[in-house]
Amino acid sequence: MDVMQAIRERRSVRHYKPDPVKQEDLQAVLEAARCAPSWANTQCWRFVVVRDPATKARLAGALNPGNPATAAITEAPVVIAACAETGKAGFKRGEVCTDKGDWFMFDVGIAMQNLVLAAWSLGLGTVHVGLVDAKKAAEILELPPGIVFVEMTPLGYPNEQPRIVPRKELSEIVFYDKYGRR
Repeated sequence: MDVMQAIRERRSVRHYKPDPVKQEDLQAVLEAARCAPSWANTQCWRFVVVRDPATKARLAGALNPGNPATAAITEAPVVIAACAETGKAGFKRGEVCTDKGDWFMFDVGIAMQNLVLAAWSLGLGTVHVGLVDAKKAAEILELPPGIVFVEMTPLGYPNEQPRIVPRKELSEIVFYDKYGRR
């Protein structure tokens, strides 16, 4: 599957088969994340691969009530928690150099997008899960100081056919030279 096909066809998957993910496929999606661009090549992302059912259940318990991805965290054979080393991305000589502050959310987001697209191209499902008590998730994962929880995704073979949701037309979201100029 080429990259444009993966971009167009990838969907959020919230129900998974119990079949284990092949180690080479897990390595491939992690490699895709590792290859993402980052602020000044700081590569601030860190990934925790969770296979332990008890840990996955605890992570599911950290999701906000009503989160539609709750079952996915326990059903999928793998959960990948995306974390970040703070104080690296968006800094120059130890000082924040952008009005956006620490840039880790951008860098982790790019890495995770690489990961989910690679997963889809291999026949694996994912869903970005961010509606979660990040402090609780960090405690469950025993993150050290300076490392923060950002998001997680279940990873496995889909046990559903995700619905296709419409995308806005380019004419609705693209402007030329100035905002509002179509």
